[in-house]
Amino acid sequence: MSATFDLNERPDYDDVLQRIADYVLTYRVKNKEAWNTARHCLMDTLGCGLLALRFPECTKHLGPIVEGTMVPHGARVPGTSFRLDPVKAAWDIGCIVRWLDYNDTWLAAEWGHPSDNLGGILAVADHLSQKRAAEGKEPLTMRTVLEA
Repeated sequence: MSATFDLNERPDYDDVLQRIADYVLTYRVKNKEAWNTARHCLMDTLGCGLLALRFPECTKHLGPIVEGTMVPHGARVPGTSFRLDPVKAAWDIGCIVRWLDYNDTWLAAEWGHPSDNLGGILAVADHLSQKRAAEGKEPLTMRTVLEA
């Protein structure tokens, strides 16, 4: 048996993945309660993160992997002076916002917590906004962040 195919030819994405991507890119939130819930979740998340900075066991996980590293348009970690690459910033933000999780009263059928995604969302949004500002463009809005 021999099959001939071009290794450089990428197949189309799975239909389910394509529909999910289309939904994410085109869906617009119109419900006022959804916007208020997102806003409250963000405020709660940031409050938890700022409180977690009082715990040395938490803060020892924060900061650049290589001390003194400078990252152009580095994403900022709330409550710290760190400006990190977006991946490490997402980790650091995620670390501080979930540090006090065991005191949280969030109960739901799913295993996730509303703040689980905010480390990545905030880090990428800050990095992209700083990049856009450096290029003379408008930064992302908080509406865009809340929608994400």
